[in-house]
Amino acid sequence: MAVSKKVFEDQVLALLGCLQGVARRLTRNEADAEDLVAETVARAWRALDTLENEEAFRAWLFRILNNTFISNLRRADAKAQHEPLACVKGEDDEAGFSVFEQMHQPFLLWFSNPEQEFLDKLLREDLDRAIAALPDCHRVVVIMSDLQEFSYAEIAEALAIPVGTVRSRLARARGALQKVLWRQAQAYGLRNAPAGQVPEQKAKVS
Repeated sequence: MAVSKKVFEDQVLALLGCLQGVARRLTRNEADAEDLVAETVARAWRALDTLENEEAFRAWLFRILNNTFISNLRRADAKAQHEPLACVKGEDDEAGFSVFEQMHQPFLLWFSNPEQEFLDKLLREDLDRAIAALPDCHRVVVIMSDLQEFSYAEIAEALAIPVGTVRSRLARARGALQKVLWRQAQAYGLRNAPAGQVPEQKAKVS
């Protein structure tokens, strides 16, 4: 049974904020994001008779958003050969980087609470800039998984890729993000302990 017009309107309204958030981070431009959302909704409406399962609406709608975004990229530069959310090669090292391991390096013991010190050094704008700098294929999976809380299965369905590919792209994307944010935190003042000084140990509370 096809999804009704009423269900379509209700679902779009419920997902509009999420749709706009993803579109802003994909396009990195407010005006382009608004256009992307409008075009996505229009395309979804025209294709409504192809959706038979209401429970799949969210993944279906975001797949249309993704496809529309890629189509717009191709139109913007007809000479460039864009594959759907194509990844650049040579990024395997990103997946192995962990900011949490860095926090437990000896020099960070200078801080009584290195995790909080790291977070205190960062701003929301730093995260947004780091996400915006990711390749399209990595940016979209991070946005959908970590910011919009889609499951791996939903992301795989929306992007028409295997769940294993979702996992590998997320690992690389998170590694790249952590590396950028780690450098930014250091630039804000997360430094080595002064030479010859021993980190202060907190007294245990009895």
